[in-house]
Formats: sequence, structure tokens, C-alpha cells
Amino acid sequence: MRLMQLDPLAQNSNLALPVEPVFVLPYSQPSVPVSLVQPPAQVPPAVKPQWLAAPSGVKVECREDSVVVEVQQDMLSNGQLIQPSEITLGGCVPVGRDPSRGVLLFVSELHGCGSTLMTMTNSLIYTFTLVYVPEGLGSTPIVRSHGAVINIECHYLRRINVSSNAVMPSWVPFSAALSAEERLVFSLQFMTDNWELERASNIYFLGDILNIEASVVVANHQPLRLFVDSCVATLEPDVTSVPRYAFVGNYGCLTDAKVTASRSQFLPRKQVNKLQMQLDAFRFSQETRSSIYITCILKATMASKRPDPQHKACSYSVLADRWESADGDDQVCGCCDTSCNVKGRSVADFKGKAVAGPIAIQDHY
Repeated sequence: MRLMQLDPLAQNSNLALPVEPVFVLPYSQPSVPVSLVQPPAQVPPAVKPQWLAAPSGVKVECREDSVVVEVQQDMLSNGQLIQPSEITLGGCVPVGRDPSRGVLLFVSELHGCGSTLMTMTNSLIYTFTLVYVPEGLGSTPIVRSHGAVINIECHYLRRINVSSNAVMPSWVPFSAALSAEERLVFSLQFMTDNWELERASNIYFLGDILNIEASVVVANHQPLRLFVDSCVATLEPDVTSVPRYAFVGNYGCLTDAKVTASRSQFLPRKQVNKLQMQLDAFRFSQETRSSIYITCILKATMASKRPDPQHKACSYSVLADRWESADGDDQVCGCCDTSCNVKGRSVADFKGKAVAGPIAIQDHY
């Protein structure tokens, strides 16, 4: 049997790495990950782990006390190989790499790498977030790949043993259905005037309208409604660089028309997983550089949930002198001139950062 050759990337990992081929991994006697009162008297027998393949190029194995994630370096199937420094699992870097197969490997304890635990009536769910943020190509400041946020869940069955003795609740893994993988890809694109294709040219002139489409691609997940939380324009990919112009903020308020009396606006929504925005072309004053990057924080929530002050797409209409919602409920925009922070609200949101650019804004001569 051929052994899987790995390049170690993290020297301090205490977890053993798989050394068998991808579909057969070594497995030790399992342990119970969480116990509410005391460990169970008997540990359940070991179950042969299984890899669950996803079209995103991510394979997940939920073990009794850990998770193993294998990522194809061409995960997005766009020819741009993901480098170890560009992808993390809850902030943890890859612990191994197989150059011959083009894969990166993550191994984490269930409570490690920024996992979150959700307690359901009959199950225990550990959620990990795989984040891909592309870096500049070579020594250039450009990227040719969109980032990705992938949520990975490990499901375990809650079992309660009842006998003549006291009730002893404990968590026991359910190995028959160990893993569910969801892929969410957030993107930001400059579109043609008819919104049918991505714009081929990156050159605009002052007076032009930038058609920007934000979207989330969903796989193995119920429909999601997309919102643009905030957007910043900069001359460099670094959103903290100066000069910078924040034109969307306060949980989805597009302020450019309010501040500059421009034509900038969110268009009425046509699809729940997409949001179309128009922005008047501009340049930074006293700057000879013309290349601009647009960086937005995108947020998706369940499509069944209606917009609210923290989940909205609002534009200011200069003609009507009021805020208007892309979803038709203008009341949610009432806080755009103040603060839209709502205390006590708890919604399961998916967030991601998307970058579009560079584009060149030129003067008319």
C-alpha cells in the first residue's frame, strides 16, 4: 500500500498526521470529546473513519476527537494554486502538504482551531471555518482569484443512558453520518451594462458608472440572502492604506449619494444571493495613481429571514430625499443617518471579504 508523503508545515502540532492513502487512515481507540457529568463507563468501539468528498475540492473526516481536512490547492478549479500562507482553518495554518497530489492538510482537535460548539436536542455540532484569502501574485499587487469561506460541520449524536442508577447524560459520536460540508464563495465583480457578463476591460472614465455585483455561491446549503455590510475604496489591496474612501457602512447603507449627490445606488434585488450596486466613477484627489481596489465585507443569512436594520441594502435617493431599500422595505433604512446597532439580536450569519480590482479611472481629455 502506497504511503502518503507529507511536507510538515507546522512543527508544534501534537496531532498525528495520516500516513495511509486518502481513503484509509490510521485510527486509534476513540475517546469521548465532551462529558456533562462524568465519562461513560464504556467507550464505544472504534469506527472506521470515512472521507466525504465535496465538489469544492475539500475532503473532511470527522474523527471521534478530532477533524482532518484535506484541501486541493486548485480548490476553486481556476488554475490558481492556493499557497499555505493563503488559507487557514479557524486561524490554524496547514500542518502538512502532499506536493505529488497538490493537497494541503489540516488536523485539529474538536475544540481547537476556532471551532464553535452548538448543542441541539439530539446532537452535538462542531463548526470550523476554512478561510481562503488570496495574496498578490508574485511581487505584484493583483489577484486573479476570489476568496472563499467554507463552513465545515461535524455532527455527533447525543445519547442518554437511563437505568436504575442516576441518569448520566454523555456525548457519543454518531459515526454513520459524521460530516457535513458547506461551501460558501463570496465574490465581487465589475459587470457589463446589461449585467450579464463580467466586464472585460478594467478602464473607466470619470463620468462612467461602475456596475458592481456582489454574490454568494451556495453548495449543499439552503438558500441564502446576501447583504453588503461595508465597502472601502483604496489605491492598494490593503484596506487600511491611505487614502481610503468608505462608501458603504452602518450595516449596508450606501452613503456616496448622500455625501456627494452622486447617482450611486443599490438596484432593486432580483436574486436573493446577489446584490447589484452602481457607483459613480471617481479618483482620489491630489493622487497621480489611478488604480482603485474595492473591498467589501459581505454577509449572508437565511433567505427566509426578512431584512432588518443590521441586514439591509439601503441607498439614498437625491431626488426623493430619502433612504430606499433594495428589498422594498424602506423602514429598515431609518437608522442610516444615525446608528444601526441593535442590541440583543443574535442571527447565524456567514461573512466573507471580497475584493474587486484593480480598475483604472482616467480623465476625459
